[in-house]
Amino acid sequence: MTYSLHFLPEVEEDLMSGYVWYDGKAPGLGEEFLRIFYACADDIPRNPMLHPKIQQEVRRRLLRLFLMQYISS
Repeated sequence: MTYSLHFLPEVEEDLMSGYVWYDGKAPGLGEEFLRIFYACADDIPRNPMLHPKIQQEVRRRLLRLFLMQYISS
């Protein structure tokens, strides 16, 4: 079975806000955030049942801890 992943407009808005926030912490960090996000997103359709349900048919895929040395400084 082939799955596809679609983002709500709110997700795209949050993603861009995250990009701006991380890039404000260190130049290029926003790009790294987007790279990791899209790598994780590409993985979801291959094995969507791997991630836990958080509400009815909604599943959550968490990103790994994102470069804590940059965030905490």
